[in-house]
Formats: sequence, structure tokens, C-alpha cells
Amino acid sequence: MLLSVALALLVAQAISAVLQYREAEQRREMIAANSLAFQLVTEPRFDFRRPAKHNPEKGKRGSWQRLRVERTAENPLQPGEVRETQREELLRTILLDQGINPAKLVVVTRHVSDDNYVMSQLDGREQTEWGEGRMLVAGLLRPGESEWTVARMAIFNREPNQLGALIGQTLLLYVVLVGGLALLLRRITRPLAALTRRVEHFAATREIDGQIEPTGPDDTRRLIMALNLMESRIAALLDEKDVMLGAIGHDLKTPLAALRVRIESVEDAGERAKMAASIEDLSRSLDDILSLARVGRPSDPLEKTDLSALLASVVEEYEDMGEPVELGATQRLAMALRATWLRRALRNLIGNALRYGERARVSLTRQGNEAVITIEDDGPGIPEGDIARLMEPFARGESSRNRETGGAGLGLTLARAIAEQHGGTISLRNRNAAVGKPAGLIAELRLPLD
Repeated sequence: MLLSVALALLVAQAISAVLQYREAEQRREMIAANSLAFQLVTEPRFDFRRPAKHNPEKGKRGSWQRLRVERTAENPLQPGEVRETQREELLRTILLDQGINPAKLVVVTRHVSDDNYVMSQLDGREQTEWGEGRMLVAGLLRPGESEWTVARMAIFNREPNQLGALIGQTLLLYVVLVGGLALLLRRITRPLAALTRRVEHFAATREIDGQIEPTGPDDTRRLIMALNLMESRIAALLDEKDVMLGAIGHDLKTPLAALRVRIESVEDAGERAKMAASIEDLSRSLDDILSLARVGRPSDPLEKTDLSALLASVVEEYEDMGEPVELGATQRLAMALRATWLRRALRNLIGNALRYGERARVSLTRQGNEAVITIEDDGPGIPEGDIARLMEPFARGESSRNRETGGAGLGLTLARAIAEQHGGTISLRNRNAAVGKPAGLIAELRLPLD
């Protein structure tokens, strides 16, 4: 906002400077035209003044030269000079108002040193000083006359005070307007900055402690009060959710444990195995649901962990079980994370690769400021239109939900939630088939290192 106001003020001052400059130019032109017209009409003695910058004594205006309006039979336009038609038209208009209709009218700008009439009136020293200046020369030939009336007027350098005054005015406006606006914005944005930090802290920790006191303008205070109230309600809802989830977990897992005991009395081994598998599926689905509900409010703190070592330990678990999981290239990367949750995310991604792609290849690289864990499989991949859908809860690539094809469809959703808990992302893409290398799916887990 400060930059916008400063830019707008600069543009306004530039427009003002242009308008003032044009007005000053028009005023100077009118003064010059009236002065020349006065001389041409009345033929007085006039003052041709030396510029003040040549005055050796500070505070004096310089010497004066008394010159008469020249009467000459020669055309005042010298060879190589260009007539100034706009000034001629302005001068003609003034003369017509005075009842004089010029037969011929000439206006040119000329260096003093090029004007023989003026130079003949000056001594050697004054010729050197005056020769640096310029003047307007106006020649009038009246109807029926053979002699020109020639008037002259010195052109002095424009006063620099106008530019200095404009710069001073601009600086004063900047100090008053931009400075006042900066103080006002600081008063407004300081509580907003504190509010932003508070929202970021609450989003990361869900802690109700540390709410800020309402300060600043009335609207800002009301916003802070509303946010504090909203945080209190959210914290209360989360606490209720944790209590409810604990009750659900206890009330559902206890009957499932009892069912595991009771199925031992079933004599048919096949039926007993089916019942045990169903109970196991229910337990896994219940664990996934409870974990997904709790992932947004973790209780364990972030700890500095070697990511490559954590990844190697997860792969080793699958190798001990005889699963075809291969650990590829890794880099030693240390970062703050919640190891238990990240293990859960890695197991879900590797489990999906084994379930649908027969084998899994895991690697860890650093790309810029991110740690990238890549998990590849040799399965059929996923249709491009289904990739985004499969990241949603309870979405699966197959319609069945048996032991061979997976559970309730919460694995990718839970892995994505865990990645977001660490400030990262998960993406899926299909790998194109190449010579000697089948098609498959590539899952990338990206985690920020800072």
C-alpha cells in the first residue's frame, strides 16, 4: 500500500510539474509577445539587461544598456535562420488587436553575438559576456512602408527555483502523507502480524494457550476476539473427538478380541480362517480410521531423525518377512519428524506397491530443499483420471475388499495426511513402459528439509 501511494503521489507530482511547466512557458511566451508588440508599436527606448550570473558583485542586478528599436531597410531575417511561425501568429494577433495589420512579420531566435546591431552598441568586455546569451528578434513591415521596425528582447535562463520548489513540495508531501500512512498501517498491521503468527501456531499445534489480546483498530480487535472464540470452540471439538474416538476404539476392539477367542471353538478350519480374516480386516480398518482422525493432532513431538536410516529400517521389516522390497540409492538426510507416523505412511505406500504391483523399489534423494522418497512398483498403474480420486478417503482402485486386494481404501489418504502433517506432499504418477522395464506406478513423498 505504501508503494502504491508513493507511486500515485509521484505520478500526480509529475503531472503537476508538466502542467506548471506548460503554464510557465505559455506565460513567458505571452510576456515576450506583448513586450515585442509594445516596442514595435511605440518604438520606445528599452532596457537590454546583462544576465545576473555575469554580475561580479553579489546582490546587484548588473549593468543596463539603453538600445533603441531599429529602423532598417534590410530584412531582419539573416541567412540560415528559421522563422518561428507560432510566435509570429501570437504577435500578429496582438498587433491586430492594436489596430496594426502587418504587411510582413518575422520572428526568430538569435544569439546575441550574431546580431550586428546589438554588438555595435557594446564594448569589448560586454560583447564577450553578452555574446553567450540569446534573444528574440521581431521585424515588422507596415503596409506602404519600405523600412522594417525591428525589436529585440533578451531571453534569460529559466529560473531554477521552480524545479527546486516542486522537489521540496514533493518531499514535504512524501514526509507528511507517506509517513503518516506508514504509522497508520503499522498500527493496523502489527496486530494482524501477531494474529497471523497465532493462527499458524494454532494450525500446527492446536494449542489453546497463548491467545493474543485484542489490540489495534476496532475491526481488528473484533477479528482477534472472534478468532480466539473460534479457537476455543475448535479445541473443545477436538477434545470431544478424542474422547469419542477413544470410546469407539475401546468399544469396538473389545468385542473383536472376544470374537478372536470364540472362533477357536469353530470346528471347521476353513470357516475359522475366513472368520479370522474378517476380524483382521475390521481391526485394520478400525486402526486406519482412528489414525486418520488423530493425525491432525499428534501428541508426540518432532525429533531429529536420520531419514535414510528410518527408511532402511522399514524396508528391512519387509525383507525379514520375505517380501520383494528393494532399497535403492539413498542419501543421508537428517530432519525433524515424527518417526512413528512417518513409518505408518511408508508402510502404507510400500504395502500398496506390493499389493497391486508385486514388488517395491524404494529410494531417497535430495532435490533442492526437499527430501524425496520414491516408491516404484511393476503393476498396471492407475488410469490418469482416477489418480486424484484415489487420494480421497474410502476410494479404491478395485471394487472388492478382500484380503487379496486390500482394505477400506484409507491407506493413501492416511499417508497424505501424515505427509501434510510434516509440511510435505504425496503425488502419484504412472511410469511409461520401456524396453526391459515394465510399466508401473511411482509414488513420491516430498518432505521439506527446513
